[in-house]
Amino acid sequence: MDFFEAQARARKRTTRLVGLFALAVVGTILAGYFAAVFGLSHGYARRLPLGGFRARVVDDSIWQPQLFVMVTLGTLVVVGLGSLYKWHEFSDGGSAVAEGVGARLIQPGSAVPQERQLLNVVEEMAIAAGLPAPAVYVLDDEPGINAFAAGLTTGDAVVTVTRGTLDKLTRDELQGVIGHEFSHILNGDMRLNLRLTAIIFGILVIGLAGRGILWSLRGVRVSSRDSKNGGGAVIMIALLGVALLILGYVGYFFGRLIQAAISRQREFLADASSVQFTRNPAGVTGALKKIGGYALGSTVSGHDTAQINHFFFAQSFQSNFGGFWATHPPVAERIQAVDPQWDGKMFDPPQVLNPALDSFRAMPTMQKGVRTGPAAAGLVGAASGAGAAGQSAFRTPHSAIGPTPYRPAAVMANAGALTAAHFRHAQQLLHALPPGLREAAREPGRAPALVCGLLLAADPAIRSRQLTLVAEHAGADTAAALNALLVAPQPGEGGLVAPQPGEGGLVAGLAAEEARLPLLQLAMPALRQLDADALAALLKTLDELVRADGEVTPFEFALQKMLARQLSLATEPNHRVDFYSFDALARDIAVVLSVFARVGSNDEAAAATACAAGAAQLRQIESQLALIPADACGLAALDTAFDRLAAASPFIKQRTLLAAAQVIGADGVVTVQEGELHRALAAALDVPLPLARLEPVAAD
Repeated sequence: MDFFEAQARARKRTTRLVGLFALAVVGTILAGYFAAVFGLSHGYARRLPLGGFRARVVDDSIWQPQLFVMVTLGTLVVVGLGSLYKWHEFSDGGSAVAEGVGARLIQPGSAVPQERQLLNVVEEMAIAAGLPAPAVYVLDDEPGINAFAAGLTTGDAVVTVTRGTLDKLTRDELQGVIGHEFSHILNGDMRLNLRLTAIIFGILVIGLAGRGILWSLRGVRVSSRDSKNGGGAVIMIALLGVALLILGYVGYFFGRLIQAAISRQREFLADASSVQFTRNPAGVTGALKKIGGYALGSTVSGHDTAQINHFFFAQSFQSNFGGFWATHPPVAERIQAVDPQWDGKMFDPPQVLNPALDSFRAMPTMQKGVRTGPAAAGLVGAASGAGAAGQSAFRTPHSAIGPTPYRPAAVMANAGALTAAHFRHAQQLLHALPPGLREAAREPGRAPALVCGLLLAADPAIRSRQLTLVAEHAGADTAAALNALLVAPQPGEGGLVAPQPGEGGLVAGLAAEEARLPLLQLAMPALRQLDADALAALLKTLDELVRADGEVTPFEFALQKMLARQLSLATEPNHRVDFYSFDALARDIAVVLSVFARVGSNDEAAAATACAAGAAQLRQIESQLALIPADACGLAALDTAFDRLAAASPFIKQRTLLAAAQVIGADGVVTVQEGELHRALAAALDVPLPLARLEPVAAD
């Protein structure tokens, strides 16, 4: 599935959604207006001390412009403020949603085997999809089988599963569920879900206001001794509360109908994407069959989860209005869509449960244990070739694997894609990592040290100076954690032999270089947990490490840019589009293409040819995209260009990424450094770009 097309469809759905809810609000306004006309024209309203207001609104005419304006403004203010309040609650991204419903963040250091397996599955899919690994949460008190993804961008996304999902699903079935949720992340559904929730809450606020009015009158008594006006006022206030309650909940009812209809349309696509991703239809269908077979099914009982019912993998509540409020298609229809040959049989649980009395916790687990490897650390040589950085121009180190075949169109077609090939490659890459590095990436106390370690130079003298900088700027704890990661296992410890300087570390050659940015992706959930001071210290340390030898490599720039961008999206996830014109960004695009061309070749003529190949993809401004001199397209210029392009429209982002890919592929091959720089550009533009498998070119 094309990432940009999926995002465009999400924007169209949002536009239709706004239109539908606008109609619901208009209906609420009209209902409120006619209720006001009726209420103010009858009974106690005529005896209330309304002053000059009486002459304007208390009469028998159907059309009362001033009253209509008042009702309209009042409704819009209440709905608008309610929606903005709920949207503000979501401004912290997916973690705010997960924690708001009582989910617990999985801490790798204290995770049980089932939780570690879940982390493994999520990490594999994140690397395959080219996303920073999302934080993972568990709803401990929910025995039903369910899950959801939430967030405003790919940088602040989280994945949450219920305890029943961990207890009852096999690894393949868990992969099917998580693949389904990653489809929602990549298709732009998460942001749409949050908008649905915010708008519906705004309509519901009217009903909540009415309920609040009635609640405030619970101790008031009206008797014959009360004055007519006093008693009438109380009755009028009560009638106002009833009217608001009815209007609000009627609007909420129709809002939920719209929400359910929109949500149902997306579930079949997400199931199909999960199958495409894992190449295992039995994964998602197995999970659905267990939902259909267990008495507790996919029900989520927490009161706080009611507002996000449409987020979940499967129907999380029993609808009181049949299929009208159902946020998901029936389980049987979803299974049939994936497996047309299905015999209609659901999973047969080994023990029948009473949903009112029992839970999955009392049942034996069917989950297999997690495969574990030797507890190796060993960062020595993992950052081989990643020297320090300078401020003006790139230094492109020699690649240990040489150039590899590259097809720009295929690379861009994979943006945001869920493919089995990427999934298998991610599994192989992660399984090849020393377990100690993967564990360090997951822990807030060690992730900063790991990231610093990725920037260590191969030269012993430079590395020694860098270690001193880590202790000086990041603190003694980070320095100690880094030193522990640098201690390679000795012979006999898990069968691993300590590497010697220059040997490329525990994961040599291609694998060592290829695994560097994926390690950064794995570390993102842990880095997001750092406080502001710790993050500032880390970014300062990284800058010092990059400047240690006065030069910059594409990897060093890519690491810093990806880290800063993803942390920025996690803290300020709202999208902003400032540029809709290629002309406004012509200079920035020229800088990007020129840097990419010079990284790919030291020959001026070859660089100019490569830059022209990229410019040809942007006919509107092709004449403005000539190769820029090397001294005018250094690090500072590229950094500024990335930031400005991040605020461009989706179409400009897509064409710029394609143009950059054409520059890289002008000679038909790509180096690791070129691939890392392209992924850094994609990350800056918030476009998930999967890690392509790089195979050395065969000798002629």
